[in-house]
Amino acid sequence: MQGTIGDISFYKSKDGYLAREKGGVDASRIATDPAFARTRENGAEFATSASAGKLLRDTVRVLGKNASDSRVTARLTKIMSQIKNLDEANERGERNIAEGIQTAAGKALLKGFNFNSNAVLGSVLYAPYAVDGDTGEIKVEALSTQEELNYPQGATHVVFKSGFAVVDFATGNSAMAVSAAQRLEISADDQSVAVAPAEVPQIEGTKFILLCIEFVQEVNGNDYSLKNGMYNALSILEIA
Repeated sequence: MQGTIGDISFYKSKDGYLAREKGGVDASRIATDPAFARTRENGAEFATSASAGKLLRDTVRVLGKNASDSRVTARLTKIMSQIKNLDEANERGERNIAEGIQTAAGKALLKGFNFNSNAVLGSVLYAPYAVDGDTGEIKVEALSTQEELNYPQGATHVVFKSGFAVVDFATGNSAMAVSAAQRLEISADDQSVAVAPAEVPQIEGTKFILLCIEFVQEVNGNDYSLKNGMYNALSILEIA
């Protein structure tokens, strides 16, 4: 059912068919009435969390454009809100991600974040890897593509890329350096992977090291992504 009956609107979403009631409190009252102080504080902090999530997504977009799911915005905003709660320097309504991310707990919340929940890194790459926190280099020794890589049917090659991002959540400044792509033939024998950006961004902020794995099918010398990248993985490996 879709449409409106009285004050009830019926609509279809990604979660199925839902219904909601019309109405609510006037916006001007929420903005001025002391009874809605908590609501205003919640709104301000939610906006801060959403902006921080967008800043990180925009920074890594060059890697994430083919390795993100449709709910990455909501998932990242939720984590940013949890990080904001770790801010002990500011009062409620003014807590922010720049303070929360300085804590070990804040960094732990983002470490291992997968931008594509359909292709979690641990379910794609079974081989151990090493990360150099200074250069952003990621190594996988003697990768067995047949046994240590969960590749989709139809894929002929896998592409590895690393990223070194720096984000200043206080100022909004950010920078991203991406390695050259290392393309491996899936049917080949064991091969080693080593990807690192040519240089590291020289700005202040929180440092992120990311690994991107993309699967492609080669046809007549051209690479084609499989099902719009739903099998591609992008994960935050380290935060400092």
